[in-house]
Amino acid sequence: LDWLARLALLTGGALPATLAWLVAACSMKRLLQRLSTRGQYVAGVALGALAGGYACAMLVLAGVVAQAPWAASMASGALLAAALVAALVLRARGRTPAATTARLAELQSRIRPHFLFNTLNSAIALVRAEPARAEELLEDLSELFRSALSDPQKEVTLAQELHLAERYLAIEQVRFGDRLRLSWALDPRANTARLPPLILQPLVENAVKHGVEPSPGGAKVHISTERRGAQVVIKIANTLPVAGSRPGMGLALANVRERLALLHDLQASFRAARVKDQFIVRLEVPA
Repeated sequence: LDWLARLALLTGGALPATLAWLVAACSMKRLLQRLSTRGQYVAGVALGALAGGYACAMLVLAGVVAQAPWAASMASGALLAAALVAALVLRARGRTPAATTARLAELQSRIRPHFLFNTLNSAIALVRAEPARAEELLEDLSELFRSALSDPQKEVTLAQELHLAERYLAIEQVRFGDRLRLSWALDPRANTARLPPLILQPLVENAVKHGVEPSPGGAKVHISTERRGAQVVIKIANTLPVAGSRPGMGLALANVRERLALLHDLQASFRAARVKDQFIVRLEVPA
């Protein structure tokens, strides 16, 4: 029965070490999110090696082994952690296809620009006076609808999303003229971040609808991007009318939040809040 007692003692050292690995990984979740995918894998394996060293220390203190096998224990911990990380990745990928694809398609189908009739009326008004400008406006509208009908599972770059936002704002500039005051602060290093298609347009549309449209004097809309390590921060801010506009139902914000969660899970974050006389939306996605 020596082998059984020895197995029990070894298991008694391995189980607390495995639990320590899980607790450490969960506690460091926010820190790990800032790393690249490869960095997260390396961190998980490194934590496994430390957990293996912890298990070895427990066995030494219990007097189970005469000479501590530090290298073997840490290597075993790293190997077990690598297997656990691989299993978690495969599990996450296995959950994605059918249900997530259907949900993404449903959410994207709701993104139909409400400004269609206003845009067509603006184009009609421009046809005789400024036919070239009317043609540009309709080309912008066509590009937006082409994106709205694209594959919901297809990822696009932040640069492509910003280009579509510019085309949308060019349409609204025709409607509102000087009432729509734009400013941009774009970080070229952030342009390669991956996003669900047509995810910025509803946020920019909200800024126009609740900031510019209800205000006789118009409003400022500021769009900025910044790369911070392995993350990209995107902000859309608009000034609000002095006599507060009627608050919306938050459908566009909820739509964007859910689409980000479906694509990036815990690696992305979304926040929206009123700060003094501004409404600010902040997205954070992997670079």
